[in-house]
Amino acid sequence: MKIISKIKYIFIPFILLGVASCSGEKETKNETKKTVQPAQSFLNTEIKLINPTYQISVPGELKPYESVQVFAKVPGFIRKIYVDRGSVVSKGQLLAVLEAPEMNQDYLSDKSSQQKMYTDYLYAKQAFERLQDASKTKGAVADIELDRAKSIMRSSKAAYDASKAGTGRSSQMNQYLRITAPFNGVIMDRNLSAGALVGPNSGTALFSMAQKNKLRLTVSLPEKHASSITEGMEADFTVNSIPGKTFNAHLSRNSGVISQENRSMTLEFDVSNPGSVLKGGEYAQVQLNLKRNAPSFFVPTKSILQTQSGTFVMTFNDDTVKRVAVKEGITYEKLTEVFGAFSENDKILIKPSEELEEGKISTKKKK
Repeated sequence: MKIISKIKYIFIPFILLGVASCSGEKETKNETKKTVQPAQSFLNTEIKLINPTYQISVPGELKPYESVQVFAKVPGFIRKIYVDRGSVVSKGQLLAVLEAPEMNQDYLSDKSSQQKMYTDYLYAKQAFERLQDASKTKGAVADIELDRAKSIMRSSKAAYDASKAGTGRSSQMNQYLRITAPFNGVIMDRNLSAGALVGPNSGTALFSMAQKNKLRLTVSLPEKHASSITEGMEADFTVNSIPGKTFNAHLSRNSGVISQENRSMTLEFDVSNPGSVLKGGEYAQVQLNLKRNAPSFFVPTKSILQTQSGTFVMTFNDDTVKRVAVKEGITYEKLTEVFGAFSENDKILIKPSEELEEGKISTKKKK
């Protein structure tokens, strides 16, 4: 988008007052002379209210889409390890087997207890059913005996259910002796060997693994560009390991919050990585196409005046010069976005001088 500005020349004469005085014993009147310096031309242009699409380049980082350290949930000794660094694994694949004899003994004990409780429950149930059948004959069974049998049956059923739950728990704990892969990926590290004692409090993971056929590209977007994010925006990026090749990704997630640490917003792009061409952990140079949510004011970059007291733009409306304090935004071609007290038809002085004061001035347009 090329922006052509209508630039006008104006002449601002600087008037210096020379004061001549005569000395001597004889009183004389003070004489004031006006000296007009050669006229000096200034450029001015209209402020632009536009909403351009612009591009920025920011660093990014490629990370595995999923990564995890695999720990043992239960204490035990490593009996056998089936994978090593670099092994490609599938979800549910067996990685290692632990042994913990006491856990197996607990399971057998719970299993035996469950069987006993089940037998007691069956006996109590049969006793209740016999009394219930007999009670159909009037006066054969007292009501209190029938209620007692029913209570014993219910108690036996509750004990059996509790023992069954205990057996299920010990069985599940035994399953934790088999370490399996949580997702499809690759083993990055194997930290222990067979015979090592492991457990939830050991502090050392058995394996580190990551997904490599899909990556996350994370980008920290500077605060001043935070309002330029659009849904589904694309990113083109390059990596040092594959010079000359450009990759593409679509925005998947953004934090929506400016980080207090680095004043930026984190964006995440999902990157399909068939053949594992890209490597997790690589740095990338990312090109983003951005656009503001609404138009904003732009002025020529050289019209911004940097002073010790702040940053200003000088407006020139109705032969009056005014300093407007501004905050700078993005740059686009030879323009800079500014935020300040502007109107859409304001005229802006180009290359203003710090010595130029505010107020109404005499101007003469160049023919």
